[in-house]
Amino acid sequence: MAEEQHGAAEDNPADISALDIADWRLRTFSLYAQVRRISAESPSEAHSYWRHQRDLMFATHPASALTAADKARFSGLKTADYDPIYRFHVPLTKEGAGREMSVDTGTDGVVHFVRLGTFDLPEMGQLGVWKIHGYGGGIFVPFRDATAGQPGGSYGAGRYLLDTIKGAFHGVNGTGPGATFVLDFNFAYNPSCAYNEAWACPLPGPSNRLAVDIPVGELY
Repeated sequence: MAEEQHGAAEDNPADISALDIADWRLRTFSLYAQVRRISAESPSEAHSYWRHQRDLMFATHPASALTAADKARFSGLKTADYDPIYRFHVPLTKEGAGREMSVDTGTDGVVHFVRLGTFDLPEMGQLGVWKIHGYGGGIFVPFRDATAGQPGGSYGAGRYLLDTIKGAFHGVNGTGPGATFVLDFNFAYNPSCAYNEAWACPLPGPSNRLAVDIPVGELY
């Protein structure tokens, strides 16, 4: 198979070619499809695969959020080892459904969201579940936990748990009102703005903040 050709890495996302962005999205969707497949047998093996592939993409892909200088010294994303106690199967309740939220991202303008409901997490709290109300749509669940901004902890502004517009999704069990979503915090990841302030990222609001430590997933 011929090797795919991509343009040079750019520090400004506006300078990344449309072809490179498309390739990044396709690779990301493929990555999560493989994660869901492997997770059916072994979530921890799926996590190892996810870590390896993301490190490879961040290090080599021209649409990576890393600057050229950061790529030159990159040795891997800081990601905690897998812990099964942070994997949940929870229903989507209707609490808060219909609420609207608008987030000014700066470079991307105002992004509008409509709340679909709430995830109740045992002994952890609640997370608002949002639909991106615009082109692409999708389910969006950011969160900020007690490790945010702490030494050795997570990114201060929060992380993403689900973002289906970019492929980050771990599946649903069943259909209808009894369906449960797979929420695995081991796969939580930082928004692109954690690596390069030129990127625009919607961040967790008051409905997506947890008072407990979530010491798994990508750290900072």
